[in-house]
Amino acid sequence: MAYLESIRVFCRVVELGSITSGGRDLRLTPAVASKRIKELEKQLGVRLFNRTTRSLTPTEVGQQFYREALRILEAVGDAENVVAQYSEAPKGTLRVTAPFGAGRRLIAPLIPDFVDQHPEIQVRLRMSDRKVDILADGIDVAFFVGNPGDSSLKLRKISDCDRVLCAAPAYLDRFGVPQTPEDLLKGHNCLLLRYPRSPEYYWTLKGSGGFKKYDVGGAFDADDSDVLLEWALDGRGITNKPLFEVAEHLQAGRLVEILPEARPLPSMFGSLYPHKNLQDPKVRLFLDFMAPRALQRMKQAERG
Repeated sequence: MAYLESIRVFCRVVELGSITSGGRDLRLTPAVASKRIKELEKQLGVRLFNRTTRSLTPTEVGQQFYREALRILEAVGDAENVVAQYSEAPKGTLRVTAPFGAGRRLIAPLIPDFVDQHPEIQVRLRMSDRKVDILADGIDVAFFVGNPGDSSLKLRKISDCDRVLCAAPAYLDRFGVPQTPEDLLKGHNCLLLRYPRSPEYYWTLKGSGGFKKYDVGGAFDADDSDVLLEWALDGRGITNKPLFEVAEHLQAGRLVEILPEARPLPSMFGSLYPHKNLQDPKVRLFLDFMAPRALQRMKQAERG
């Protein structure tokens, strides 16, 4: 078991690029993670990493060992999943990701109740609006709001998700209320969710001939959707948001919907997970618990 744990540490260190990060991901101190790596190198009789003061990279043999180690961990995981199907209480760790908006409002509030009902399962939630490499990061379940795109992953749709364009009254008083989607291109500050290789560099809005893409822009953008919401509330621009994130602000008058006849293309709210996780009872248990409750929270939020 100690040898297997050392392999787990080694793989996470390779994937995350440092002993500190790899250890932290597995809830180990840097000292313990470093000790595991050294023990593994001693047992194998080879050097697995090239170390400098600024970088840590796998050696050639380390790269080869990493590829084989992944197969070992996957085989062990499959074996554990088979056994777990005969267990009354699934156990183990679930690594879960979600975007900030849905994560804070729909997913995070439900996790304590899930763990209360299934105390043998530990849930590690990581939130980010950036695209996550589910396989490389060892993610079990990734919730999303948007377009999942082409993927080899298993998709579980939870619901369609209406979106709205909205801005604070102070912004509209200053810059005027757009009357057509084309007006967004004329001196308006559109708040975009952007980061390197971000898919959102335009808004898709409904028109008389169907949905059309508009290359909107603005003076500033961010990689955190809740930052965009705060800027919109502060009268700094127009935001394109899932209805569940802004319904309470619309109802209270802090935000005003604009171009209701040209609403953005709805998003999908759902989850992605590797096909092999179909055999993992704790993943199925988690999704069966989360999906209907998250949908209920979304619908409640949409009503404001």
